[in-house]
Amino acid sequence: MVKLAVFDLDGTLLNTIEDLANSVNYALDVLGYPTHEVEAYKYMVGSGIPNLVFRALPENKRSEAEVDMAKDIMLSHYKDHYADKTCAYDGIKELLLKLKENSVHIAVCTNKAHNMALKVMEKCLPGIFGTVIGKSEGRPLKPDPFSVNEIMALYGVAPSETVFIGDSGVDIKTAINSGATPIGVLWGFRDEKELKENGALYIAKTPNDIYEIINALEV
Repeated sequence: MVKLAVFDLDGTLLNTIEDLANSVNYALDVLGYPTHEVEAYKYMVGSGIPNLVFRALPENKRSEAEVDMAKDIMLSHYKDHYADKTCAYDGIKELLLKLKENSVHIAVCTNKAHNMALKVMEKCLPGIFGTVIGKSEGRPLKPDPFSVNEIMALYGVAPSETVFIGDSGVDIKTAINSGATPIGVLWGFRDEKELKENGALYIAKTPNDIYEIINALEV
């Protein structure tokens, strides 16, 4: 029986890619480097802002100092433009409300900075999640299961009673590392091949598919 559904944020709950891309491109432009198409950023995100900026920089400009400089410029821009285009995917709010109505706890586990995760969730899905855990000092990033384990302990549920839902191989590995059931989604930033290669047991093409998968796991 599923008692807890833990969700990734970027590419799973919210379509954040355009605002992230625009802010990184702003930093690249300020520094005089080539920018990237929005689509290219779908394969750069998922491991936190420092790694995103590292991947976006030219290969010969990825020193620690250069990454830090680009990251600071990017974040300064992003804090004012994080929700210019960002919004919840169609059907997500309805899914979350149905899960809550059926006594399934819901939580967010993301590699996005914790304060920014709280900010963007409150903007796009206000009042729905009681637990949102993002990147903070001393907290390991996904696919380390630390944060998922913390969420399961908070709600007093076992891994066998938990599903982890995400759009990338990192999310699927996080689920497997925590013992939760891994569910991959196809409306985000990565494809079905990546999800299955990393061990996704279920694939959702729409948010309602997640509800159906969870119901099937109840049997």
